[in-house]
Amino acid sequence: MSLFDVSDRARQYQTDLLEFMDSHVYPAEAVYEEQMRESGDPHFQPPVLEELKVEARRRGLWNLFHPHPGTGAGLSNLEYAPLAEIMGRSHIASEACNCNAPDTGNMEVLELFGTAEHKEKYLTPLLEGTMASAFAMTEPAVASSDATNVELSMVRDGDEYVLNGRKWFASNALHRNCRVLIVMGKTDPSAAPHRQQSMMVVPIDAPGVTVMRGLPVFGYQDREGHAEIDFADVRVPVKDVLEGEGEGFAISQARLGPGRIHHCMRAIGMAERALELMCRRASSRVTFGKPVSENANVQDWIAEARIEIEMIRLLTLKAAYLMDTVGNKEARTEIAAIKVAAPNIALKIVDRSIQVHGGAGVTDDFPLAMMYAHLRALRLADGPDEVHKMSIARRELRKYRTKTENNQHGGNK
Repeated sequence: MSLFDVSDRARQYQTDLLEFMDSHVYPAEAVYEEQMRESGDPHFQPPVLEELKVEARRRGLWNLFHPHPGTGAGLSNLEYAPLAEIMGRSHIASEACNCNAPDTGNMEVLELFGTAEHKEKYLTPLLEGTMASAFAMTEPAVASSDATNVELSMVRDGDEYVLNGRKWFASNALHRNCRVLIVMGKTDPSAAPHRQQSMMVVPIDAPGVTVMRGLPVFGYQDREGHAEIDFADVRVPVKDVLEGEGEGFAISQARLGPGRIHHCMRAIGMAERALELMCRRASSRVTFGKPVSENANVQDWIAEARIEIEMIRLLTLKAAYLMDTVGNKEARTEIAAIKVAAPNIALKIVDRSIQVHGGAGVTDDFPLAMMYAHLRALRLADGPDEVHKMSIARRELRKYRTKTENNQHGGNK
């Protein structure tokens, strides 16, 4: 038996999802783009996406990420990994199956840390796919890669907190169905660094909440939006603090671990599709009397892509396996490693596929330019490469610091 064997039920999900992608998702991509163009609204909710959601739910391909039976598929991280990869091949598949970020992470937060009222008011419609949500953590005025820098103030005033500050890159906040924000801010600047922050549930239409703009990413206004949001004397009831004051940093770490690996799984799907497009294009185009696929450098790119995809897939599966068996904390090195490796390798494969496509590769006739923009941004989302490398290096060095100290101690005896 392989270390990464999964249940027959999980394999059936893979079969069913692949069939759904071929029969419904890929054909819907052109319809989606046409409906977006005709609307003239970058944040329009295309009807074809809602039709896909109905069909996915009918097929049982719904909330596949959710590990809790009854509300989700009840799959392990290891079992979900191939499904996230398959959905990652299309920019509309994850939402079609109600497995899109940041809703997945927010649903997990509400499941683990929300009150009964939060679950009824927000979690249930999120699980039903009738509501969208956003996660407001990153700020324009500070380096938010260090979460302890977060400055948005949350000041207690009787039975409420008063929020003041500004967030940006709140993905999903411009989604037509977005109704709620999970907001991280500072409740006690005098506490220990990792106890200063709290998280609160804030309706997006609460008085004082103003969506300033959607931030373009490489010129793209993504449909869900990456919003800059101003909070001016926003009053939030104490009951809407998640888990309790001072728990914000711990909640953020609980949320971002699975979120990071989900991003990596989808990145592998993008790399696979980019490789497929590269092979098809190289085989069908002729330059200087021979197919592009006969050029040695192109063959190298194809071979290297296959090798590298298999490498990052195995590392992702190892991280998922460890999350399932020893927990997210013990898997943090592997999670950090794949968060660096997957977007970088997928980005390189997409770049080479663009090169093989020539001018067509940078147009919207193919998904490659959009993939490139998404993957380049992913090297910053959920922590930049440098922060993950730093955490890996510190854990590696810690091993040798202990050994050195032991050796020195023994030598002095």
